[in-house]
Amino acid sequence: MVVEHRSNEIPRWKRDEVEEIKEKIASYPVVGIVSMADIPAKQLQKIRRSLREIAVLKMSRNTLIKRAIENSDDENIINLKDFVSLQTALIFTKENPFKLYRILEDTKSPAPIRAGAITPTDIIVEKGPTSFPPGPIVGELQNAGIPAAIESGKVVIRERKTVAKAGEAVPAGLASMLARLEIYPLLIGLDLRAAYEDGLIFKPEELKIDEKAYAERFAEAEESAFNLSVNIAYPTRRTIATILNIAAESARNLAINACIITPETVGRLLGVAHQEMLSLASELLKRDESSLGSELKDALTTVPTGGRGATDVREAEREEAEEETEKEKKEEEEGEESGMEGLGALFG
Repeated sequence: MVVEHRSNEIPRWKRDEVEEIKEKIASYPVVGIVSMADIPAKQLQKIRRSLREIAVLKMSRNTLIKRAIENSDDENIINLKDFVSLQTALIFTKENPFKLYRILEDTKSPAPIRAGAITPTDIIVEKGPTSFPPGPIVGELQNAGIPAAIESGKVVIRERKTVAKAGEAVPAGLASMLARLEIYPLLIGLDLRAAYEDGLIFKPEELKIDEKAYAERFAEAEESAFNLSVNIAYPTRRTIATILNIAAESARNLAINACIITPETVGRLLGVAHQEMLSLASELLKRDESSLGSELKDALTTVPTGGRGATDVREAEREEAEEETEKEKKEEEEGEESGMEGLGALFG
């Protein structure tokens, strides 16, 4: 009897493969697990070219990837192997996980859906003309569930329609018509399952960030901080001008109310005194016309602004004062808005 002995030694190429992966894990701060499912060879080559200066894509057997992760010098990376399944590849980069996720999403491109494939989103056919000439195509579109007709010698889609809902399998006829209509429901590219950095594992839902929403929140926070700084008179480079404007206006108002004469208040004080003098003279005139001299009477009876008497003049001057106050408020608001310019520059 011949006894066959089988060697348990791991082939050299597998050991080399594991060592190469371990070396890359040690060399890069960020390691990602990506799905390679359903990516055509041409699309994969294009993705590789786009990542050339950013990341290194490494394809290998799942068993070898898991072994390299398990034997890595970094003990915290061990949980990354839980994301290794089906068609998997490793991606190594010096970019942070959030930027890596955005880069991979940007490399994705629209693709037609195959017959029998499950659509990840609702597939909608919009209303409007097509490029097809009248003919059998109308019946083919209708058989695929697309409401088509001939109008003015052209094949048109009569109404907007959802032809397949997310999670449904796409029939062969519909898949063919969608491709002919150049409707591509899929986005083909590398799907990041997880990324590891500095002892932490990030999942896609944690890396997907609405940049516009975050920019708006930063702007709101900056505005709140600006208002708080102004209200508590805490001077900074952005708020000092507004704080000084408010202080100057408060000082002017205080000086006017206290009848303190300064170069800035003398005009307003004289205006107020003039108003009070005219009001008093008007009351005296009602009681005794002889109590006023001719010059003062002329001042009360003169209509300098298109038919307005003394009361109208006082009202006009009061309105002018209000307009001046509004102008000063506007200048303060413009000073506050200027504080937002720096943040706006951060977001382009």
